[in-house]
Amino acid sequence: MTPPDISLIVNTFEKPRHLALVLGSIALQTGVDGRFEVVVADDGSQAGTRTIVADFARRVPFPVTFTTEPHEGFRLARVRNRGAALARGDTLLFLDGDSVLPPDHVATHLDARRPGCARIGDVVRLPEAASRDLAPSGLAAVDLRRLAPRAELQRLSRRHRKSAFQNFLRHPSKPRLAGGNFAVWRHDYLRINGSDERFRGWGQEDDDLGMRLRGAGIRLVSILDLTFTFHVWHPSDPSATPRWRDGVNVPYFLRRGRLTRCRRGLESRGPRDIRWGLPADGAIGLSALLAACLADAPRAGIDERCEIDVVVWPGRGRFRRRAECRLLLVEAGASERCPAGLRHRADQIETLAADDETGLVALLEEVG
Repeated sequence: MTPPDISLIVNTFEKPRHLALVLGSIALQTGVDGRFEVVVADDGSQAGTRTIVADFARRVPFPVTFTTEPHEGFRLARVRNRGAALARGDTLLFLDGDSVLPPDHVATHLDARRPGCARIGDVVRLPEAASRDLAPSGLAAVDLRRLAPRAELQRLSRRHRKSAFQNFLRHPSKPRLAGGNFAVWRHDYLRINGSDERFRGWGQEDDDLGMRLRGAGIRLVSILDLTFTFHVWHPSDPSATPRWRDGVNVPYFLRRGRLTRCRRGLESRGPRDIRWGLPADGAIGLSALLAACLADAPRAGIDERCEIDVVVWPGRGRFRRRAECRLLLVEAGASERCPAGLRHRADQIETLAADDETGLVALLEEVG
């Protein structure tokens, strides 16, 4: 079977009515016959969700795939990766299972594709009363824009202008990626190893994904002047926090030394999957243990780029390589003599005993 041009990956959890609305709006897409498929990625909902998807799949002329697994808390990154792993399209369009699409949404995303770019969008938040009156069977007769509060349309217009200005300035971390409506080339998503599944609980996984796409040289370009989706009201997720900075994932997101190709994503990357820069000063103590633990891992020369550059103290090594993460290993008992300049340059600092092989192996599995 010929792969579709675009795969719509819809994440959902225990919102069968909202999912039915989203799927109903997908069935009404115009100008894209034979060009798309749908993958519903579920985070362990009860049987009603599977039934809705199965009934929908029997009624529509395009492929529909469903994936689910036991619910173990809010795991949006994992759910998206499970959907992406099943998708066959050149482009992946990620959608939230509570946001209805206008009829030209998929066609607009297809027309807006450009090499080296990801298209980022947002949602109009519909009021509770308007959301309550929506029904899958009546979507064809509904003008969603007329239901949208004027303040919401103005907010998205401001966001689009701000995004364009931030790209003009080549801002290092903006515009931000809002995960409920964005499209990325499949090969770009694979290149960064997808979403980072170490984000568990509500928040920050979208910010991280945007940062890593940008780190891979992908421009994040707003599509809000062309299309957006319509969020159907529901109570907030219990794990959501009123303020971004209060989220459970904020400390992990704000860490220094972020790898563009995350360690726990579409695939789990062990030490042998990382390109290391190792110290060349001596073969005793922690340096010798490090060399032994990474004997089979790819290594960078002194002037070559790497993912993680390692310096051991005491030692003569310094951070000289271009690296995404600079790891300083300090032997226990030598912390007070470690130069402040070396500490300042390090992204992550760990103290270990010179013979702590177990601790070092565990660290090498998780750092970055």
